[in-house]
Amino acid sequence: SVNTQYFIFELKAELNSDKKEKKKEAVKKVIASMTVGKDVSALFPDVVNCMQTDNLELKKLVYLYLMNYAKSQPDMAIMAVNTFVKDCEDPNPLIRALAVRTMGCIRVDKITEYLCEPLRKCLKDEDPYVRKTAAVCVAKLHDINAQLVEDQGFLDTLKDLISDSNPMVVANAVAALSEIAESHPNSNLLDLNPQSINKLLTALNECTEWGQIFILDCLANYTPRDDRESQSICERVTPRLSHANSAVVLSAVKVLMKFMEMLPKDLDYYGTLLKKLAPPLVTLLSAEPELQYVALRNINLIVQKRPEILKHEMKVFFVKYNDPIYVKLEKLDIMIRLASQANIAQVLAELKEYATEVDVDFVRKAVRAIGRCAIKVEQSAERCVSTLLDLIQTKVNYVVQEAIVVIKDIFRKYPNKYESVIATLCENLDSLDEPEARAAMIWIVGEYAERIDNADELLESFLEGFHDESTQVQLQLLTAIVKLFLKKPTETQELVQQVLSLATQDSDNPDLRDRGYIYWRLLSTDPVAAKEVVLAEKPLISEETDLIEPTLLEELICHIGTLASVYHKPPSAFVEGSRGVQHKRIPIRSGSGESSESQDTGGAPGATEAPAAVIPSQGDLLGDLLNLDLTPPTSTAGAPPGPPMPMGGMDLLGGGLDSLMGSGFGAPAAVMPSSLNAPVGGGLGDLFDLGGGVGMPMGTFVPPKTLWLPAMKGKGLEIMGTFARRAGVIQMEMTLTNKAMSVMTDFAIQFNRNSFGLAPAGPLQVPTPLSPNQTIDVSLPLNNGGPVMKMEPLNNLQVAVKNNIDVFYFSCQYPISMLFVEDGKMDRQVFLATWKDIPNENEAQFQINDCHLNSDAASNKLQGSNVFTIAKRTVEGQDMLYQSMKLTNGICVLTELRVQTGSPTYTVKKTITNNKKH
Repeated sequence: SVNTQYFIFELKAELNSDKKEKKKEAVKKVIASMTVGKDVSALFPDVVNCMQTDNLELKKLVYLYLMNYAKSQPDMAIMAVNTFVKDCEDPNPLIRALAVRTMGCIRVDKITEYLCEPLRKCLKDEDPYVRKTAAVCVAKLHDINAQLVEDQGFLDTLKDLISDSNPMVVANAVAALSEIAESHPNSNLLDLNPQSINKLLTALNECTEWGQIFILDCLANYTPRDDRESQSICERVTPRLSHANSAVVLSAVKVLMKFMEMLPKDLDYYGTLLKKLAPPLVTLLSAEPELQYVALRNINLIVQKRPEILKHEMKVFFVKYNDPIYVKLEKLDIMIRLASQANIAQVLAELKEYATEVDVDFVRKAVRAIGRCAIKVEQSAERCVSTLLDLIQTKVNYVVQEAIVVIKDIFRKYPNKYESVIATLCENLDSLDEPEARAAMIWIVGEYAERIDNADELLESFLEGFHDESTQVQLQLLTAIVKLFLKKPTETQELVQQVLSLATQDSDNPDLRDRGYIYWRLLSTDPVAAKEVVLAEKPLISEETDLIEPTLLEELICHIGTLASVYHKPPSAFVEGSRGVQHKRIPIRSGSGESSESQDTGGAPGATEAPAAVIPSQGDLLGDLLNLDLTPPTSTAGAPPGPPMPMGGMDLLGGGLDSLMGSGFGAPAAVMPSSLNAPVGGGLGDLFDLGGGVGMPMGTFVPPKTLWLPAMKGKGLEIMGTFARRAGVIQMEMTLTNKAMSVMTDFAIQFNRNSFGLAPAGPLQVPTPLSPNQTIDVSLPLNNGGPVMKMEPLNNLQVAVKNNIDVFYFSCQYPISMLFVEDGKMDRQVFLATWKDIPNENEAQFQINDCHLNSDAASNKLQGSNVFTIAKRTVEGQDMLYQSMKLTNGICVLTELRVQTGSPTYTVKKTITNNKKH
């Protein structure tokens, strides 16, 4: 508009005024306009001209303008470079620091290279204020152009600054190096050793609060050599616990929690440290609610790792009437974690009080907490149950529903002890309208059907609106009616048929249909087996069902005081972008029995870098079958086929259950689809990995074990594995480690359909229950009689493993050489005729580099993996090996391997044929 143009014109005139005061006022007007969003970029050259001034206030304003518009006006911004260079040599350290700070904020590639010299000078400046500003500038510059920073040697200069005499320079150098190291997880930028740690600890006492946080966070990444060094660091960090800034306190707690692992528990200092940790954590709870919440989320983690720290501080977690709801709920959680026989009476009195509050969410959680107390402290169970019954008598709808949900868990923890209350529960059946409460009540009726005279009527009343119920209620209802039928078969035959029909024929939910068909098949073929499966004795539920899984807890302890500790999720779960997120672990004391867990499994280089891909729970994999309480089979005898199923005679189970139960692998060997004629590609790479095993004994190449299922995804179950071919049988070799706190039993395994029909040739034999921290090696023989479906990549195998805790899915890749059979050697004449007949589109060629075997050694090595040399000829100094191999499904692969004497590069031409007659 005309007004804007006039305004700009007026400002232009004022900026070029000879009077300093007028200039300063004009720049202020420009910044004010910029701040409210007006475009004043047209004034760029005029504002930049004002940089030539000794007035610090004016210079700051011009630099502010420059930072804002440099990106949109890169060509104009170059005009300012000379002033930067000049300002970096100004006698006033404030101006030198201002120049270097602004340089770091101008994110324009063209300009960055001009700023290297001024930055280099400022990094070695005599004034510490300039050096500390320059240290941060290196991190900013690295974000814009990492290569430039590395080439200019700025990283080495930063490392030198860690030894600086000024504590603030040390803190900023640490902060800058930590920032850079985050985007380069594998670079050893912060090369921490006892000498550099000593310098950091010295600086810790003298720098500002945020400097202390940078140094403490850096210390947390250090692993001490022994318990003596660990104790020394703890002693020097402990005074930070009394700091007024809560962030400093939490960073100090993080360092101490981490290094305590290295201290022997019988050490006097260990007990002293535990006592010192409690008061600062309690003090954090007197801050404003938002800070309290962050402190409580961190305390929740600390209490799970070391409950003894706060075991005498229960009262500070009692809820105040004016606490916000998010603080109340968090305090409740910690109260339960700290509940013990010593304080349970206090806790129960508090919880009963909370259950009469007006806040619905809080009351619900309080009622649940009473149930959790009963499960955690056995001596209090009776008092908890009578408290819950009192609450049910209040007839407050949501209180009744929560009480029923927790009473179900109490029944599971203490069977045959409190069932006398069932009658009271049944009186409240009509008031239940929430899925979880309805499902809990149905479970109670089904589980104790023999004690409830009208159990069939109660369950039938739920059946009337079956299709309107949630999936959770439908599944419970199906199981409860089947239990009832097995307990009272004569009276409930009609009821069970009705529910099976509703679940299988009228439902479109696959989970419900599958469970219905399994029960139908079980009941129609072998009612005795059905009774053993459905009415099997259930394991007692554990005390703390909501504990964070140990490996995740260890990682979160290393992130105390960060967002990860508030979300209770590892950074990789919520940090997006290119920055690599480092997985941190607590160090394990070298003398302790747990040390084996701390060592990285050496057999699998890079195993942890690429966690196995997780298969979606739905799809072809019959994961829901694994979810049943199936005991591992002891025989593989074929089971008699059941009567034809309803639904047009179609057997939806498709033998999936038989294979899981180990009852005969009746599926015919599937013929490979023609689409598999496509080149096998990288799958053959393992086989020709000739250089990898020089000096190894002859025989099939067995790759080292890699991580297939990390403990974090397997709820404490870690699986490492590989494949081997021994005596003509493919073996899946696995190492199972239990990193959870409870025993693991009832293992079973199943494969999804795959390119070569691989399937277990028997049940997964895990000889004993897997105790916490125990590791077992198992070998599972495979056959190729399973169903076939082309996978991407071709050698991909999707696996489901079930135990008493859950079903876990992962995928792994088997070396294609495992499929090469022992009778793959072709007759020479057949080889020649076949080679000529194969069309060009079935041919592929690739090179193998860095292989230092001659042709005879290569031929012998390959024969160990069933790759047979049919003929050999030498042409112009090149050995040409003609080889054949046959896959388990009869497909043949013919190759020509060219070996140039003295050259480490091989050329492979391979062709694939469906000819199965040789």
